This record gives sequence, C-alpha cells and structure tokens, in this order.
Amino acid sequence: MIPCPESFSSLYVIIRLLFSILYLNLSVVVTVSVIEDDVSYREGLVSFINSSEEFRVLHSYASAEAAYPHILSHPPCLAIVDIKLPGMSGVELIREIKKNAPDILCMVCSFYDDNETVFNALRNGASGYILKDSLATEIIASLQELCEGGAPMSRYIARKVISAFREKQAQPRLSELSDRENEILQLISTGMVVKEVAAKVNLSAHTVTRHLKNIYTKLHVNNRIEAVNKLNNLRQDF
Repeated sequence: MIPCPESFSSLYVIIRLLFSILYLNLSVVVTVSVIEDDVSYREGLVSFINSSEEFRVLHSYASAEAAYPHILSHPPCLAIVDIKLPGMSGVELIREIKKNAPDILCMVCSFYDDNETVFNALRNGASGYILKDSLATEIIASLQELCEGGAPMSRYIARKVISAFREKQAQPRLSELSDRENEILQLISTGMVVKEVAAKVNLSAHTVTRHLKNIYTKLHVNNRIEAVNKLNNLRQDF
C-alpha cells in the first residue's frame, strides 16, 4: 500500500521535531546568576535572559548576603551584579566572588555612573560595566561579549574609562618612584590624608604609610610637604 501524502508530511514534522530536540540538548547553554534588589528589574532581567537561545538564569538573588556563599556552591558562568544592594555592596560581593571563584565573570548593571563607583568595581574584579538604561538586546549582546573574552561597557562608561586613562597618562611622574608611589603622591598633593588615600586606592592605611616612607627615602626628603614640592616643581616643567 502506498502511503498517502499526509503521512509523509506528519513523518517530516516528527523528524524535524526530533532534530530540534537533539540540537537543543547538544547546544551549550551559558548559565547566569542575577544579583539585583529591585524586584521588577530583577524579574525583567530573568525573563529576557531566559528567552534568549544561549543564556539561562541559574539563580537570582535580592541581596549579596543571599547570593554569597550560595553562588560558590552553585557557580554560574556569569554574574550580573547591581552596585547599591542592601547590606553588602555589589563591589564587595564581586571582590569575594573573584577571590574564591575567579572563573565566574562578573558584570555590573547599575544606575551609578560616577568615577569612584565605576573604577572601584573594575579594580575589584568586574569584567564589564553597563547602565540600567541599556536595552534588553544590548544586555544580551554584553553577555555575549563577556563570553568571548571582551569587557562590555555602556558607551558612556567606556568614554569615562578612556578619559581617565588619558588623564593619568598626562600626569607628570617622578622617575624615582613606582607607579603606585606616584599615584599615592599625586593624591597626597591634592590635600588628602592617609585614610582618604587608602580608601581611594583600596589599600590599608598602614600600607599607604609604608609607601610614603619609601617615597621620602627615594626622593631624599623628610616629610610630605617636601615630597609634594618636588612633584610641584616637576609639574611646572611639564
């Protein structure tokens, strides 16, 4: 008996379905954890990430305390972290994640775009920094870029980073000092005290004091005023 055309059509649909299931099972899905205290924004992130073909939300958390240390025992490939969280900040969370699970790639998603917040996050291990006004498609593209080894940033943040780099390159440097010592002396010259410098460069006050002693020795001076004067003399010639 010759099968009717409808039978061939049904068989074709079944075969296509089987191939689709097989393809999905073989596809690599990148897992993502979301740490965000705003319920509606968190649910929105989870929804459109899960609607993508290559990403799936493993867990979502409303605070850093809820995420850590659970995220270490259930590690995602990527973590999207808000900065201003109740309790432990997003920056502190990123620092702990990178210290104990360095393979997890962290990307900040925040409203905050000031220099101190941005660079503090990047210094503590964030691999990307995007703003919350980014479109869903832009966030997915940022996750893709992160997976490919990139450092995704919103345009405004990228311009800020480039501008800060150029400013740093343009500052006069004392050749006798290391990069870190030059950085500390530059901050001291603005009138900052040791505790303020320590917070700025993410070091302890004791470490900053030790750097200052090394600066005095290398510049053959006795105090910070004399050290700053040497820097100011260099600025006049710069």
